[in-house]
Amino acid sequence: MNEQTVKEIQSRVAAQRERIIQFLREIVAIPSMDSQIGPVGERIAEEMRSLGYDEVRFDQMGNILGRIGSGGKIIVMDSHIDTVGIGSPEEWGWDPFIGKVEDGILYARGACDEKGSTPGMVYGLAIARDLGLLKGWTAYYFGNMEEWCDGIAPNTFVEADPRVRPDFVVIGEPTRMQVYRGHKGRVEMEVVSKGRSAHAASNHLGDNALYKLLPVIAGIRDLEPHLGDHPFLGHGKITASDLHVRTPSINAVPDEATLFVDRRLTFGEDKEKAIQQVRDLIPAEFRDSVTVEEMFYDTPSYTGFDFPVDKYFPAWALEDEHPLVQAGQRARVLIGLPEAPSGKWNFSTNGIYWAGKAGIPSIGFGPGDEVTAHTVNDSVALDEVVKATEFYAILPSLLNGG
Repeated sequence: MNEQTVKEIQSRVAAQRERIIQFLREIVAIPSMDSQIGPVGERIAEEMRSLGYDEVRFDQMGNILGRIGSGGKIIVMDSHIDTVGIGSPEEWGWDPFIGKVEDGILYARGACDEKGSTPGMVYGLAIARDLGLLKGWTAYYFGNMEEWCDGIAPNTFVEADPRVRPDFVVIGEPTRMQVYRGHKGRVEMEVVSKGRSAHAASNHLGDNALYKLLPVIAGIRDLEPHLGDHPFLGHGKITASDLHVRTPSINAVPDEATLFVDRRLTFGEDKEKAIQQVRDLIPAEFRDSVTVEEMFYDTPSYTGFDFPVDKYFPAWALEDEHPLVQAGQRARVLIGLPEAPSGKWNFSTNGIYWAGKAGIPSIGFGPGDEVTAHTVNDSVALDEVVKATEFYAILPSLLNGG
């Protein structure tokens, strides 16, 4: 990659700065909660068509795809365009969708997690094409739904529609403009306790399902120090995250209680052992009425497309020496970012499928810091959004040995 080409990329990105920023402002203004990504997908499709993408379409699940080129090597730029909800509107000091810009930072729902990477990916691939940097490549932008089941969208991309297996994937989750190369996995469990209902005034006639979960909850609270550890991915985590009780009324003994458990898996841990660790917390006298099971996701998408998957998400990491990681690090330096070691996310991404299940080399690179994700301070620096465009434009050619 010669210096003149880098300068030309930067010049073209600079010339489109306002369009890139306006595009981001427009897509964060379109609510896309609960995986309802149709309207924001349409807006992204409109932008890709205006930039001359070779193909723009929705897949069966309702994810938006844009393709440039038809070469033998395939690269995918992955950005989930759904968001979590806004919670209580009173907690926001501004409209969460219109957002606000303060000191060069856009505050809005989805600005960090993860619409902030979409403009750079969409424009970066178009710039790379215009400069002849995508020769030999088929390049996709893949705007998808991720918040309620990590990895389900790329799973359909590879195994259902359009059945494309990438050679490389770039995940646009926030990385503070560093190259990330992995994160812990996860298994989601439900602990179901059965009891017998009775009127609260005669509670001695009942069998309280909720009480049977108390030792399990306490055990989960105390279990974490005993979980696995890894020098790169870190320590395993476990959280009792939700509790549902079935009861005829608030004046009755509940006959069923369900505890939801989020278990983060580091290397060296597997889901069977993780599930058994929770089963072992059930007192012997309750083991005929309390069960622990891996959860399953079978909720149809907004298009009605159903792609059932279990809620196990493997840990993954590329070696620092992997050619994709090294290309990412070189891209950062070429566009003028300071050298920094590769890193990892604390939270989970679509990498659990791309790299964890399918074994497709993947890295993360995106504007923003994950600590603002899912908060009322969801935000991204606009300079980072624009700068990331240079990274996405330059990376494919570096994987060609450029």
